[in-house]
Amino acid sequence: MRIQHRGNATHVISRPNTLSDLPSYAAQRYGTRVAVRTTECDLDFCEVENRVSALATGLGRLGVRKGDRVVLHLANNWRWIVAYYAIARIGAVVVPANILLVPEEIDFIATDSGAVAVIAPTAVVEALQRLQVSQDLRRYIAVGDVGARNASAWNDLLLASPLQPFVQVGEKDLSTIGYTSGTTGRPKGAMLTHAAIVTNTAMTATMHVRTSSDVVVTALPCSHVYGNVVMNGAFLCGYTLVLLERFEVEAALEAIERNRATLFEGVPTMYYYLLGSTALDRHDVSSLTRASVGGQTMPLPQMKEVRQRLGCPLLELWGMTEIAGLGTTHSPYGPERLGSIGQPLPLSECRIGDLRDGQRDAAVGEAGELLFRGPSVMNGYFNLPEATSEALRSDRWLRTGDIAYRDADGFIYVVDRLKEMIITGGYNIYPSEIERVLAGHPAVQIVAVGGRPDDAKGELAHAYVVLRPSSSVDAEALMAYCRSRLAAYKVPKAIHFVHDLPKTSTGKIIRRALGSLNA
Repeated sequence: MRIQHRGNATHVISRPNTLSDLPSYAAQRYGTRVAVRTTECDLDFCEVENRVSALATGLGRLGVRKGDRVVLHLANNWRWIVAYYAIARIGAVVVPANILLVPEEIDFIATDSGAVAVIAPTAVVEALQRLQVSQDLRRYIAVGDVGARNASAWNDLLLASPLQPFVQVGEKDLSTIGYTSGTTGRPKGAMLTHAAIVTNTAMTATMHVRTSSDVVVTALPCSHVYGNVVMNGAFLCGYTLVLLERFEVEAALEAIERNRATLFEGVPTMYYYLLGSTALDRHDVSSLTRASVGGQTMPLPQMKEVRQRLGCPLLELWGMTEIAGLGTTHSPYGPERLGSIGQPLPLSECRIGDLRDGQRDAAVGEAGELLFRGPSVMNGYFNLPEATSEALRSDRWLRTGDIAYRDADGFIYVVDRLKEMIITGGYNIYPSEIERVLAGHPAVQIVAVGGRPDDAKGELAHAYVVLRPSSSVDAEALMAYCRSRLAAYKVPKAIHFVHDLPKTSTGKIIRRALGSLNA
């Protein structure tokens, strides 16, 4: 049993059931062990709990109540973590907004969710005030050396005392409205309960064997669903979270080496930049016992190279905002199946639905839509009943929009996004299949494939290639490379060389924006 002190109240915690429990649970269990390390400071678990309690008190005195939505728009640092848990502590609902979003995008999220408060840098607070966002948004908490007019200062709220008792928060209470990354359209707010996020965190920790002995380096945004699971894992498992404000190759490698990190978390683009940098050869990464990758499919040649150069297992995973984190992954002690997203988390299920009849399962090895069911599935999309019924069936199976297949051993392989499939002359082309082939060429660092309209065939595949530093190859050589490895109808119509690819704020490549690169 764990004893949790809040104001004058004493609560017994047998295990953390809600996000509001996690910081105090961690403080009691892990004490003065370093919880969060940033370039600014180190905070131990007790220090985080103290700041969470103070900020929760300050928010309560501002009039933020249970069920109120609060937009959280801060960079990856200790303030994001403290604000997140403080919002949960008073029973309010976190609405994460990635730090790379512009004020107009934050305006959309705040208005759509009916947020009553926003926590953001001073400059963003001032921009939002100029935009005159929804009337619901009445309280601004500004973070910065200079305060904003008609806003509360972050530092003042952290000084709030004495601590007051907080509301009772239940497992089934809404904890988060997480907006989808918008790679295929307008973001939608997925409603997630406390139980959904805590359960996903616990099951991820189980599969990845996360413990208090780990040191985890990550630049994944805490506002992103997987970055959030990694962050929560620190307070559940007691590991040290080395939190990078943004991904930079040199900074990431220095953090791994300096902290003797055991686990690095990333998306495919981060690994592409690591592989393309000479810095990887200059840093000692031998402390790593595993690395994880998710967010989008990663070509097998690059996965093998990461595995070889980091000298540790690369655990591929698959997840969605709508399921509070991961849905499938690998264990470092299980069989290695590079290219597979693994198997479902404990307590969860996956099906491969027939593309013609979703009520039927596709045969082993046959591509179909990936369906997911489990305790971490969202309650639905906020204020979007039609979108909810389209995605979430009455039997609680979630339609993921991913095309996948299952092998004879139960391992799942994602083929592509259903909405990103290219249909040319009646043939179905999966962009990721072409990407995997081109990624195998030694001159290619990153590649993405998108469809372009064509009067005769409907759509044609175009490839957009970023070359490795100091490498060169012409388009015809890459086309010949594809012809020797793909059916004729799958060979891209054109190859465009670019300096970079359009990405979301979480690092996912936006295929629908590729056409703008050579418009």
